Amino acid sequence: MTNVSAIWAPGATALLRFRRLDGTLGQVHPLSVLSDDGRALVGWLPADTPIVGTRLVGGGDPRAVPIEQRFTLERERYPHVWHTSANLRLVEEDRWSSVWWFFTRDWDFRGWYVNLEIPLGRTASTVDRVDGALDVAVAPDRSWAWKDEDEADECVRAGRFSAEHLRQLRTEGERLIALAEAGRFPFDGTWTDFRPDPDWPAPTLPAGDY
Repeated sequence: MTNVSAIWAPGATALLRFRRLDGTLGQVHPLSVLSDDGRALVGWLPADTPIVGTRLVGGGDPRAVPIEQRFTLERERYPHVWHTSANLRLVEEDRWSSVWWFFTRDWDFRGWYVNLEIPLGRTASTVDRVDGALDVAVAPDRSWAWKDEDEADECVRAGRFSAEHLRQLRTEGERLIALAEAGRFPFDGTWTDFRPDPDWPAPTLPAGDY
Protein backbone atom coordinates (compact mmCIF):
# COMPACT_ATOMS: atom_id res chain seq x y z
CA MET A 1 0.00 0.00 0.00
CA THR A 2 1.38 3.40 -0.93
CA ASN A 3 1.54 6.38 1.43
CA VAL A 4 0.54 8.74 -1.38
CA SER A 5 -3.23 9.21 -1.41
CA ALA A 6 -5.86 11.52 -2.78
CA ILE A 7 -9.04 13.12 -1.49
CA TRP A 8 -11.46 14.03 -4.26
CA ALA A 9 -13.63 17.15 -4.32
CA PRO A 10 -17.33 16.91 -5.22
CA GLY A 11 -17.72 16.73 -8.99
CA ALA A 12 -14.27 15.23 -9.56
CA THR A 13 -13.79 11.77 -11.04
CA ALA A 14 -12.30 9.12 -8.76
CA LEU A 15 -10.99 5.91 -10.29
CA LEU A 16 -12.07 2.74 -8.49
CA ARG A 17 -9.42 0.22 -9.56
CA PHE A 18 -9.69 -3.53 -9.02
CA ARG A 19 -6.34 -5.24 -8.57
CA ARG A 20 -5.28 -8.78 -7.77
CA LEU A 21 -3.02 -9.80 -4.93
CA ASP A 22 -0.34 -10.87 -7.42
CA GLY A 23 -0.09 -7.24 -8.54
CA THR A 24 -1.90 -7.57 -11.86
CA LEU A 25 -4.59 -5.06 -12.75
CA GLY A 26 -8.25 -5.63 -13.52
CA GLN A 27 -11.25 -3.39 -14.10
CA VAL A 28 -11.37 0.35 -13.52
CA HIS A 29 -14.66 2.15 -12.81
CA PRO A 30 -14.71 5.97 -12.84
CA LEU A 31 -17.02 7.48 -10.22
CA SER A 32 -18.35 11.03 -10.14
CA VAL A 33 -17.70 12.08 -6.55
CA LEU A 34 -20.51 13.29 -4.30
CA SER A 35 -18.38 13.35 -1.15
CA ASP A 36 -15.01 12.12 0.08
CA ASP A 37 -13.15 12.64 3.34
CA GLY A 38 -10.24 10.32 2.66
CA ARG A 39 -11.97 7.41 4.37
CA ALA A 40 -15.49 7.23 2.93
CA LEU A 41 -16.00 7.92 -0.77
CA VAL A 42 -19.50 8.31 -2.24
CA GLY A 43 -19.72 8.40 -6.01
CA TRP A 44 -22.08 7.54 -8.83
CA LEU A 45 -21.67 5.59 -12.06
CA PRO A 46 -24.32 6.04 -14.78
CA ALA A 47 -25.08 3.35 -17.33
CA ASP A 48 -22.97 3.53 -20.52
CA THR A 49 -20.00 5.15 -18.75
CA PRO A 50 -16.65 4.11 -20.33
CA ILE A 51 -14.70 1.73 -18.08
CA VAL A 52 -11.72 -0.58 -18.30
CA GLY A 53 -13.14 -4.10 -18.53
CA THR A 54 -11.54 -7.54 -18.35
CA ARG A 55 -12.03 -10.65 -20.48
CA LEU A 56 -10.16 -13.81 -21.36
CA VAL A 57 -7.22 -13.26 -23.68
CA GLY A 58 -8.63 -13.33 -27.18
CA GLY A 59 -11.98 -11.89 -26.15
CA GLY A 60 -13.73 -14.73 -24.31
CA ASP A 61 -16.24 -14.26 -21.51
CA PRO A 62 -14.86 -15.71 -18.24
CA ARG A 63 -18.33 -16.88 -17.24
CA ALA A 64 -18.59 -18.93 -20.45
CA VAL A 65 -15.86 -21.38 -19.38
CA PRO A 66 -16.09 -24.10 -16.72
CA ILE A 67 -15.73 -22.68 -13.23
CA GLU A 68 -12.50 -24.60 -12.59
CA GLN A 69 -10.90 -22.58 -15.44
CA ARG A 70 -12.53 -19.25 -14.67
CA PHE A 71 -9.77 -17.95 -12.41
CA THR A 72 -6.77 -19.71 -13.98
CA LEU A 73 -7.03 -18.65 -17.63
CA GLU A 74 -5.15 -15.45 -18.47
CA ARG A 75 -7.18 -12.26 -18.81
CA GLU A 76 -6.71 -9.02 -20.67
CA ARG A 77 -7.97 -5.48 -20.08
CA TYR A 78 -9.90 -3.63 -22.77
CA PRO A 79 -12.02 -0.48 -23.31
CA HIS A 80 -15.59 -1.24 -22.31
CA VAL A 81 -18.71 0.50 -21.01
CA TRP A 82 -20.73 0.06 -17.82
CA HIS A 83 -23.74 -1.57 -19.48
CA THR A 84 -25.62 -2.61 -16.34
CA SER A 85 -27.79 -0.44 -14.10
CA ALA A 86 -26.77 3.00 -12.93
CA ASN A 87 -25.51 2.93 -9.38
CA LEU A 88 -24.35 4.94 -6.41
CA ARG A 89 -21.44 3.53 -4.38
CA LEU A 90 -20.15 3.89 -0.84
CA VAL A 91 -16.50 2.79 -0.55
CA GLU A 92 -15.02 2.92 2.96
CA GLU A 93 -11.27 2.50 3.29
CA ASP A 94 -11.40 0.31 6.39
CA ARG A 95 -14.22 -1.98 5.23
CA TRP A 96 -13.98 -5.23 3.30
CA SER A 97 -16.94 -4.23 1.14
CA SER A 98 -18.50 -1.47 -0.87
CA VAL A 99 -22.24 -0.94 -0.99
CA TRP A 100 -23.91 -0.20 -4.32
CA TRP A 101 -27.38 1.32 -4.72
CA PHE A 102 -28.76 0.11 -8.07
CA PHE A 103 -31.22 2.14 -10.13
CA THR A 104 -32.98 1.89 -13.46
CA ARG A 105 -31.79 4.19 -16.22
CA ASP A 106 -34.48 6.59 -14.97
CA TRP A 107 -33.02 6.33 -11.44
CA ASP A 108 -35.82 4.31 -9.85
CA PHE A 109 -34.33 2.34 -6.95
CA ARG A 110 -33.87 -1.41 -7.56
CA GLY A 111 -31.97 -2.58 -4.49
CA TRP A 112 -28.55 -2.76 -2.87
CA TYR A 113 -25.53 -4.87 -3.72
CA VAL A 114 -22.80 -5.61 -1.20
CA ASN A 115 -19.63 -6.09 -3.22
CA LEU A 116 -17.22 -7.87 -0.89
CA GLU A 117 -13.67 -6.67 -1.42
CA ILE A 118 -10.18 -6.65 0.06
CA PRO A 119 -9.12 -3.01 0.61
CA LEU A 120 -5.69 -2.01 -0.70
CA GLY A 121 -5.75 1.71 0.12
CA ARG A 122 -5.43 4.68 -2.21
CA THR A 123 -2.86 6.05 -4.60
CA ALA A 124 -2.60 9.58 -5.95
CA SER A 125 -5.22 8.75 -8.59
CA THR A 126 -7.06 5.57 -7.58
CA VAL A 127 -8.94 3.74 -4.84
CA ASP A 128 -7.64 0.16 -4.99
CA ARG A 129 -9.58 -2.98 -4.08
CA VAL A 130 -9.50 -6.73 -4.73
CA ASP A 131 -12.84 -8.15 -5.82
CA GLY A 132 -13.68 -10.92 -3.36
CA ALA A 133 -16.10 -12.69 -5.77
CA LEU A 134 -18.53 -13.37 -2.91
CA ASP A 135 -21.36 -10.80 -2.71
CA VAL A 136 -24.73 -10.17 -1.05
CA ALA A 137 -27.78 -8.93 -2.94
CA VAL A 138 -30.31 -6.99 -0.84
CA ALA A 139 -33.77 -6.31 -2.28
CA PRO A 140 -35.71 -3.07 -1.59
CA ASP A 141 -37.70 -4.97 1.10
CA ARG A 142 -34.31 -5.85 2.69
CA SER A 143 -34.55 -9.55 1.96
CA TRP A 144 -31.11 -10.81 1.01
CA ALA A 145 -29.18 -13.62 -0.65
CA TRP A 146 -25.53 -14.62 -0.95
CA LYS A 147 -24.18 -14.43 -4.51
CA ASP A 148 -21.35 -16.32 -6.25
CA GLU A 149 -20.32 -18.54 -3.35
CA ASP A 150 -19.02 -21.10 -5.85
CA GLU A 151 -16.79 -18.49 -7.51
CA ALA A 152 -15.37 -17.40 -4.16
CA ASP A 153 -14.49 -21.00 -3.29
CA GLU A 154 -12.86 -21.40 -6.71
CA CYS A 155 -10.80 -18.23 -6.15
CA VAL A 156 -9.31 -19.88 -3.07
CA ARG A 157 -8.58 -23.12 -4.95
CA ALA A 158 -6.97 -21.13 -7.77
CA GLY A 159 -4.81 -19.15 -5.35
CA ARG A 160 -6.40 -15.75 -6.07
CA PHE A 161 -6.76 -15.22 -2.33
CA SER A 162 -6.56 -17.37 0.79
CA ALA A 163 -9.12 -19.22 2.86
CA GLU A 164 -8.48 -16.63 5.59
CA HIS A 165 -9.31 -13.84 3.14
CA LEU A 166 -12.56 -15.62 2.29
CA ARG A 167 -13.36 -16.00 5.99
CA GLN A 168 -12.95 -12.25 6.48
CA LEU A 169 -15.02 -11.50 3.38
CA ARG A 170 -17.84 -13.70 4.66
CA THR A 171 -17.65 -12.09 8.10
CA GLU A 172 -18.03 -8.69 6.44
CA GLY A 173 -21.00 -9.98 4.47
CA GLU A 174 -22.62 -11.22 7.68
CA ARG A 175 -22.09 -7.78 9.24
CA LEU A 176 -23.90 -6.09 6.35
CA ILE A 177 -26.68 -8.71 6.40
CA ALA A 178 -27.31 -7.89 10.07
CA LEU A 179 -27.56 -4.19 9.21
CA ALA A 180 -30.00 -4.96 6.39
CA GLU A 181 -32.20 -7.09 8.63
CA ALA A 182 -32.24 -4.27 11.21
CA GLY A 183 -32.96 -1.59 8.60
CA ARG A 184 -29.86 0.33 9.65
CA PHE A 185 -27.56 2.42 7.46
CA PRO A 186 -26.74 1.85 4.68
CA PHE A 187 -30.07 0.00 4.35
CA ASP A 188 -32.24 2.62 6.09
CA GLY A 189 -33.50 4.36 2.96
CA THR A 190 -30.57 6.77 2.67
CA TRP A 191 -30.00 7.69 -0.99
CA THR A 192 -32.76 5.41 -2.31
CA ASP A 193 -34.32 8.57 -3.78
CA PHE A 194 -31.03 9.67 -5.31
CA ARG A 195 -31.24 11.69 -8.52
CA PRO A 196 -28.10 13.11 -10.13
CA ASP A 197 -28.26 16.83 -10.78
CA PRO A 198 -28.37 17.22 -14.58
CA ASP A 199 -25.70 19.92 -14.28
CA TRP A 200 -23.24 17.59 -12.55
CA PRO A 201 -20.43 16.28 -14.75
CA ALA A 202 -20.64 12.61 -15.68
CA PRO A 203 -17.63 10.52 -14.68
CA THR A 204 -14.95 10.16 -17.33
CA LEU A 205 -12.10 7.76 -17.91
CA PRO A 206 -8.89 9.72 -18.46
CA ALA A 207 -6.30 8.72 -21.01
CA GLY A 208 -3.41 6.62 -19.79
CA ASP A 209 -2.67 3.28 -18.21
CA TYR A 210 -3.84 2.73 -14.63
